[in-house]
Amino acid sequence: MTEENEYDPQRRVRMPDDEWDQFLAATKTMHPDGRSPRGQVIREFVRWYLRRPGAKLPERPPAGPWSQA
Repeated sequence: MTEENEYDPQRRVRMPDDEWDQFLAATKTMHPDGRSPRGQVIREFVRWYLRRPGAKLPERPPAGPWSQA
């Protein structure tokens, strides 16, 4: 990787805007620092889903405004 691009390539995920925005709010409660809390949780989930050694299902945040339907 070059210094310009220190992150993985962007991927596209289709999700309703209201869920995507609420997902950001929820992930920020668990990962308040960092550039991409949604990406971090998605990567953790994918590693768990693929049964990678040591991977664990991401911990969910406590209920919040995003929990409302």
